[in-house]
Amino acid sequence: MLRSRGRRAMAAAAALLGLATAVVLAQSSGPTRSHAADRSLTVATWNMCGVRQWNCADTGSRAVKQRELRRLATRDGARVIFLQEACTGDVEAVRRALGRSWHTAFRLYRVGDRSGRVGTVPCAGAGQGSAGIAILAGYPLSSVTPVPAPQPTVGLRRGILCASVTSHRVRLCTAHLSPAGSDRAHPGWEFRDDQLKALVAAVPARRTVYGGDLNVNPPGGGNSASWVWPSAPYGVHRECDGSPGSARGTHASGHKLDYLFTGLPRTRCALRDTGASDHFALVMRVRTG
Repeated sequence: MLRSRGRRAMAAAAALLGLATAVVLAQSSGPTRSHAADRSLTVATWNMCGVRQWNCADTGSRAVKQRELRRLATRDGARVIFLQEACTGDVEAVRRALGRSWHTAFRLYRVGDRSGRVGTVPCAGAGQGSAGIAILAGYPLSSVTPVPAPQPTVGLRRGILCASVTSHRVRLCTAHLSPAGSDRAHPGWEFRDDQLKALVAAVPARRTVYGGDLNVNPPGGGNSASWVWPSAPYGVHRECDGSPGSARGTHASGHKLDYLFTGLPRTRCALRDTGASDHFALVMRVRTG
């Protein structure tokens, strides 16, 4: 595998491709509930496997996925939900169903081909829109920002999206990283090291929750890709499950691919099988007051 140092010059143009990706923000125009007295925040991350053509046709219907997303907000109490492989139609439908205090930020996936053309990823089904990553929150979202990071030149460009919840003074970032072999023109190129560095650089030392589908196992334990991890996620910050050695699998394969990191005190970490994806949802509560 060719590490990123060996292809930085060749990938320079790809490094800022994420800046050209549109971010769709849906904020309520009505009154919102005050959460000024809240001293804790529950955050979840879930890869919905909502793009049916990505081996997701057997993971549940659109209605089932929307129901499970609503349950993360209601039954599990998540007031912020990071989403990957989500369709704009599903996310918007759930936002409306949860009520006027809920808001979303959505960043579309892009696909580059060998001719240099770049397009979006359509979701199957009427009204489903396009695929991407999202933040669904029961609070207004401010300072919504896509974070630039190196992306494949030919293939799927995922991304990083950050926003702030002012009432809790917390910076939130969701990410979907590029697994090995993502660049079809350069299958030996590794992107996760630089993408993780960009993600960590986008968050403060303490008042943050960040994570998502990072497409890599925890460092250590014979993981040959351990070198892609910077020191901050398990050094400055702590993951929902604690140390890398105590991490539970979050994917149907048994691998740990989904993460929630924070610099705030953790008071809960739960893993939930929604039955509507090949990924489990990860739910973490932190103290913010």
